[in-house]
Amino acid sequence: MLATVKIPIICRRLLGAPSLLCFWIMFTSPTLALDKEALRRAITGPDRDVTDFVRDQVRKPVEVLDFLGIEAGMTVLDLYAAGGYYTFILSKVVGPEGIVYAQNTARGLRFEEDRQDISQGEALDNKIREGNLSNVRQIIRRLDDIGLSAESLDLVIVAQTLHDYYNPDPQRALEMLIKLKILLKPGGVVGITDHVGLPGRDNRDMHRMEIQQAIDVAKEAGFQVETSELLRSPSDDHSRNIFDPRLNRNTDRFLLKLRKPQ
Repeated sequence: MLATVKIPIICRRLLGAPSLLCFWIMFTSPTLALDKEALRRAITGPDRDVTDFVRDQVRKPVEVLDFLGIEAGMTVLDLYAAGGYYTFILSKVVGPEGIVYAQNTARGLRFEEDRQDISQGEALDNKIREGNLSNVRQIIRRLDDIGLSAESLDLVIVAQTLHDYYNPDPQRALEMLIKLKILLKPGGVVGITDHVGLPGRDNRDMHRMEIQQAIDVAKEAGFQVETSELLRSPSDDHSRNIFDPRLNRNTDRFLLKLRKPQ
């Protein structure tokens, strides 16, 4: 993102008038890039759940957020935040001047967090409390009734959930992305990560989807799409369910940056 600055470079006194006529020059200056080292330090402290920390090697959250262009002070939405893996990290990035909306449904919060004996709701509450995440606002509603204003968000994270919308009915995924587009400011971004599925496989049963399917539905929703190979893993056996313990969470994943046109 670029910030436009206007500076007077020449001022002349008008004949017969006490005022000055100033000529202005317009230029753009880049905003500060994400301080990746500072973020790494922020998410390795004792206030972060160790079970989240061990996921970082596969999920690469610092590099993902750098690719998406996140900045301090932004207003962001963690769609289906579940137990708050990204909520914690987003809170550290946007800082005290930013806001993180952690959205879940009441039904989703009852699920066990990462197959442990704790609900996702309890896990998220613990992270907000123990991490002192004062800039996080929980929203326990469906996206259809999320209660946020149009063009109020800078960034939305959709982590490993697009397949849940797309596989039962691609139209649901399209409608979800259109709703997010309405909530985004012009130039705002949706970041999508998901598990790669191959053509001809039962991707619905394995909780996967084809990369091209995600790209196509994003373009149909009116987004400009940029792809990244950051999360690809050639060792993944695409014939296995993503929860298969033999994969050890190291699934092949795609990363998309969807930008709302200015």
